[in-house]
Amino acid sequence: MKRRTIRRSAAREGRTDWAALKRMSEADIRKAAAGDPDAGLTPEAWWKHARVVVPAGAGKESVTIRLDRDLLQWFRRQGRGYQTRINAVLRAFKEAQGGRS
Repeated sequence: MKRRTIRRSAAREGRTDWAALKRMSEADIRKAAAGDPDAGLTPEAWWKHARVVVPAGAGKESVTIRLDRDLLQWFRRQGRGYQTRINAVLRAFKEAQGGRS
């Protein structure tokens, strides 16, 4: 029970408790993911129809962002323009949530 308290505390602060996660079994992780209220925000079918759209006149700003290594490697394997695709995925997610500029 203590482990669950640690995870919830870290989640409230917007941080991942990596130590608690490493102690969890695969079944525990799947169960926690199934109960995540943010899970399924973008159904798998949605991604099949996603496309890269660059808005006219949109300026770019250089930023530093920390991404999971496997996620970045996956985007890089897609070839040239991986940063543009990352930007497009973030934009599509923002628009799907009703976000406006």
